[in-house]
Amino acid sequence: MGKAQILRGRIVSNTMDIDDGLIAVDGGHITYAGPASGFRGDPDAGETSSAGVESGPAGRILLPGLVDLHCHGANGSDFSEGSVEGARSAARYLHSRGTTTLLASLVTAAPADLLRNLKALRQVEEEGLIAGSHLEGPFLSAGQCGAHDPALLLAPDTGLMGELFEAAGPSLASMTLAAELPGAPSLVDLLTAHGALPSLGHTAADHPAAAAFLERAAAGLAKAPNALMGRRPTVTHLFNAMPGLHHRSPGPVSACLSAARAGDAVVELIADGVHLAPETVKTVFELVGAENIALVTDSMAATGLRDGQYRLGALAVTVDGGVARVDDTGAIAGGTATLLEVVRAAVAAGVSLRNAVTSASAVPAAVLGRSSQAGDLRAGMRADVVVVDPDLNLAGVLRGGEWVAPPRQNRS
Repeated sequence: MGKAQILRGRIVSNTMDIDDGLIAVDGGHITYAGPASGFRGDPDAGETSSAGVESGPAGRILLPGLVDLHCHGANGSDFSEGSVEGARSAARYLHSRGTTTLLASLVTAAPADLLRNLKALRQVEEEGLIAGSHLEGPFLSAGQCGAHDPALLLAPDTGLMGELFEAAGPSLASMTLAAELPGAPSLVDLLTAHGALPSLGHTAADHPAAAAFLERAAAGLAKAPNALMGRRPTVTHLFNAMPGLHHRSPGPVSACLSAARAGDAVVELIADGVHLAPETVKTVFELVGAENIALVTDSMAATGLRDGQYRLGALAVTVDGGVARVDDTGAIAGGTATLLEVVRAAVAAGVSLRNAVTSASAVPAAVLGRSSQAGDLRAGMRADVVVVDPDLNLAGVLRGGEWVAPPRQNRS
């Protein structure tokens, strides 16, 4: 485990914003986080410069390790490849860029491939590199499939769902569903009975159907045998892969915003400057509050690499100017930003740093039922700390009390 260390700087998290802050770490866990004046130990003992920044506190900002509920890969590796080593490489790269807790998302694939991929991710989850897996499909709307192969979409099937749970075991944390598909309510019940999160997305549902989906999911999670405090259904990348909000046909967006405003759901926002306009991001924060938003990346294999040709599941993708699009349709094919870059873009859009950090750490940690371990900076929590400069450029990442170095890139 990590050695004893002291970090000084401005602390920004869900629970505090302190200019002269101090974080003490020992044995891989935080032993103190708060004003430097309140620390009872030696503030100079164990001070580290291992983050690659100056050892003094000037200009340093200390954030909680970031938590991403929706990412498909990074550093040349796609979680849908079914490769344990590729998944390890992607996860380790994301750790090194500040995302210390993440779900590995799988795109729609043939059932045999999904079973293979879930088994691989189960091993990586057991190694502690990811927090679990997220199935984005195959039970999605054909008209809102986005970067999913429409030929591989299926109607909700409880038999197949049982096989997926058997392959994944407890590592399956969430699944994106289209609310309007026949059989979707039965799948919601099956997911919540296993303690997995139903996420509304890739849907053409109208307002009543979307609202009923979220209400059913919330009720199921509340009575699940392994229910954990703070667990709520989510909305997969709000606005993307669903009809837009229209004044005579509000569709799923209005239901999702209402549920989030009431605290009954958490909406994902890909606030990378590509998937959503900055004004949209700022407006949603103002409407529903940071405590009901999870910033996500939807990152793909190209994250961390240069423009070029890549794959997202079965689909060929070209990245140009950092924007990934499916070759055949031109649809946006996930993101290429890290979660820290999404936080930076949200701040540039007018969201306060504390709110952006809350939505990229505390909220998704609570969604996963991991608030006691991740998402904040408190005594007793795992020592996951992201060190940035005043412009939110990365200076270092502490994960479990150890400084994380980026792995060698898979390809350029």
